[in-house]
Amino acid sequence: MIYVLAALLPPLGLLFNGQPFSAILNVVVIVFCVIFGWIFPVLFLVPSAHAVIAVYMKREDRRHREVVDAIREHGPPPNYPR
Repeated sequence: MIYVLAALLPPLGLLFNGQPFSAILNVVVIVFCVIFGWIFPVLFLVPSAHAVIAVYMKREDRRHREVVDAIREHGPPPNYPR
């Protein structure tokens, strides 16, 4: 659901995902893309793409952190190559 929100309302999706600085940057990108998007229409997709990629990277970072914490707490899995 956060991906749909990030695609349709990029700054709001980033704020709900806990990325306020990315949301501010996204507003700046939206202003830039509205100004120059009439000349290059593909620029209208840039803010949504930025938000979706930022949400994906944040979620992957959280997943990675959970795995690292689990390995630190419980040790590596059995038959783990060393």
